[in-house]
Amino acid sequence: MNRVYIKTYGCQMNERDSEAVASQLIERGYRIVGGEDEADIVLLNTCSVRDQAEQKAIGKMGYLAKRKRSDPHFVIGFMGCMAQNRGAGLLESLPDVDLIIGTQRFHHVPDYLDRFVAPREAGIAVPSSIVDIEEEPGSQNTIREHLPDRQGVSAFVSIMQGCNMACTFCIVPKTRGRERARPIDEIVEEIEGLAAQGTREITLLGQIVTSYGRGEIPVRDGKSPFVQLLERVNEIAGIERIRFTSPHPRGFNRDLAEAYRDLPKLCEYVHLPLQSGSDRILRSMNRPYSRRKYLEIVAGLRENAPGMYFSTDIIVGFPGETEDDFRQTCEVFDEVGYDMAYIFKFSKRSGTPAAEMDDQIPAEVKEARNQILLEVLQRQSERRNRALIGTTEEVLVEGPARKGDYLTGRTRGNRVAFFKGSERLIGELVPVRIEHATPSSLYGSLVLAGVEN
Repeated sequence: MNRVYIKTYGCQMNERDSEAVASQLIERGYRIVGGEDEADIVLLNTCSVRDQAEQKAIGKMGYLAKRKRSDPHFVIGFMGCMAQNRGAGLLESLPDVDLIIGTQRFHHVPDYLDRFVAPREAGIAVPSSIVDIEEEPGSQNTIREHLPDRQGVSAFVSIMQGCNMACTFCIVPKTRGRERARPIDEIVEEIEGLAAQGTREITLLGQIVTSYGRGEIPVRDGKSPFVQLLERVNEIAGIERIRFTSPHPRGFNRDLAEAYRDLPKLCEYVHLPLQSGSDRILRSMNRPYSRRKYLEIVAGLRENAPGMYFSTDIIVGFPGETEDDFRQTCEVFDEVGYDMAYIFKFSKRSGTPAAEMDDQIPAEVKEARNQILLEVLQRQSERRNRALIGTTEEVLVEGPARKGDYLTGRTRGNRVAFFKGSERLIGELVPVRIEHATPSSLYGSLVLAGVEN
């Protein structure tokens, strides 16, 4: 009764939350397994950003509920954003669910599972469904454990929870609560521990990571709390690369732009959500920047790091988006020349202002606009990758590729690279000469004599 499988939907924050829960369960004596068929307990860590993610999780839980009806000892539960958003309402259509645990209560999962497992092992009655979506002060400090077998070359570190923005399309403030930052010293201690175990690259995580410590930690020497944290992480021995996600354009002031110039471990890659290139649509989204301001941020980043790589988020088909609005998005897309983008068709989220707006866009129009931007993205990404042919890129070796006898790793610009070499290079920074490129990947060979074997 102690074998647990956790299936995660959604973002890197959810992945990190699942990892922390798994680590806590291992400490309690549970065993994490790789598939639902070999598990006694299945937990779905859910996402509410788009309806499709919710429907996938609900469909999966309906399938698991069928097994539970024939196996009463089987335990199933929801965690995360959808659990937080829907709460006990999920039991109306899925009465067999045992656990519904919100985003601020992940660290209580081992205790709640014990309430089901111990009575069943003793052959006595088990409790009815448990629903816990309460807020909990200090919950941001509980996501700190890492799985021992996943403490590899790269690691995610959660530095905050919550979001204080009010974008009209987004349900995250409801599911994750207000912004709450972890202390800088605790974050640094966690990363130092990871570095001691061989981690070379850190990605700092937050709903709006650039808002870290706003209103909680004072600005010093003109530097925001987030830049202060970056400076501390940059000093940690053993850490060679720093990344972060997901930021907001309003967080890119001069101090952060200059951090790309001054901090050698901060990679020249930034995820800078645009959402729309139309000022009219940005106002309707309640995004507090204009097209002009966004492009000024891009220019400032390129001034401090000329080789900067950019990725972004785009929503097509937002209510009221005209052909001219979409054209303006395409113009910004071309001007920035994104290397990667997450392009989403607008999805209604109940409880958000955008869901009730007039002039909802037909599905076929959303799909057409989505395809246009995907085609542009493929051309831009291929052009940028082909420009690297003949250059030598620093690659952090992550491990063997899934197919063939290649190693794989990422450049500082977050491009995936494949090359031949010994597995003893895993965790090392190596120079790779790029010989071939596709829109998504680079292929090359090691440069230094004697490194190949």
